[in-house]
Amino acid sequence: MHSFPQPALALVKEMTQAASADPARAIALQGAPGCNGHRAALEYDPGCLPLPCFSFEDALDAVKEGRAAHAIIPIENSQHGRVADIHFLLPESGLSIVGEYFLPISYALMALTDGPFAAAYSHPQALGQTRVYLRERGIVPMAYADTAGAAAFVKEQGDPQACAIAPRIAAELYGLKIIAENVEDAQDNTTRFVVLAKDALNPATVLGKPAMTTFVFEVKNVPAALYKALGGFATNAVNMTKLESYQTGVSFAASTFYADIEGAPGDPVIDRALEELKFHCKYVRMLGTYPQARARG
Repeated sequence: MHSFPQPALALVKEMTQAASADPARAIALQGAPGCNGHRAALEYDPGCLPLPCFSFEDALDAVKEGRAAHAIIPIENSQHGRVADIHFLLPESGLSIVGEYFLPISYALMALTDGPFAAAYSHPQALGQTRVYLRERGIVPMAYADTAGAAAFVKEQGDPQACAIAPRIAAELYGLKIIAENVEDAQDNTTRFVVLAKDALNPATVLGKPAMTTFVFEVKNVPAALYKALGGFATNAVNMTKLESYQTGVSFAASTFYADIEGAPGDPVIDRALEELKFHCKYVRMLGTYPQARARG
């Protein structure tokens, strides 16, 4: 499966042509028209031209190749945690984070008929965010590449026992019937998106303003390395809002860490904390400094 379902292709072609005519306004996203990435792009920049891409890699490539000025990518969800693969893809993409956006998530269950339903198709994140709803009704979750693509797939297959979990707009775009709304298991369900570009923002442009800095690092493989590496953030009173580990390579000897901190390089306390971090690490790779979209704490 390397393409969108047939019901989505006409919309994808139309939006791709519009973006090609004005790449400076284009924002690449992963998913078919009507997905949460589509919603996030339009809410982040109402004047943008959304460019649907089949995979996260395709969306990042669109920016690297100049077909879009930005990409908007989900990085974590308040209910279901981090989005798979993003921690691996971002550092290797060569792109920089230049913004963030928090999207309130609301899902609808949609289908061709009133049911009963044997299977629900959606992105694994959406299935995780609606697992209680589906389990209570005996509906088997079936992973699909994205939420709106799942809606188009249900339309294409014509199976009366299949349904999709997707944003409400997907039902309108693909001619499905909304069976139930607000099927997410938590009413405060929110996804954080990051906005990527070829060129990083100059940290000086956000110095003294609410800002975030994101980076990845690998500590030296010695006892207490992580404790020592993070000590500078504590002694300099720098708030670290996110720290996650993940394995790269096959040695399993040391973890790579993904981190968000409040503040920007150029601030003496940030500079001191990062300098101490670097002393205890094999490498530190900065992914971007950008304005806060929401206050932490």
